[in-house]
Amino acid sequence: MLLIVCRHIVFIAGIVFLNMKVERVRKKLGFAIRQIREGLGLSQEELAFQSDLHRTYIGSVERGERNISIVNIAKVAKALQVSSSKLLAKAGL
Repeated sequence: MLLIVCRHIVFIAGIVFLNMKVERVRKKLGFAIRQIREGLGLSQEELAFQSDLHRTYIGSVERGERNISIVNIAKVAKALQVSSSKLLAKAGL
């Protein structure tokens, strides 16, 4: 019985570790988007308009709260006048 409990604890710890990594990736990408946006002098509202996304969505992406899809990464990158690969590279991904 103790062995099963230990496995369960290890499994849960693995999920927590994975979630921490995912959160870091989202925050890195959001920070990179914000840096480029501010460098271009764009508001979140203007970036949202140019990328055909909602303003609150852009804000939550920049804060690392959203797991942005590849399609939306491409939309944001185009609006920021960079390639998706350069956006991801700026985020260190």
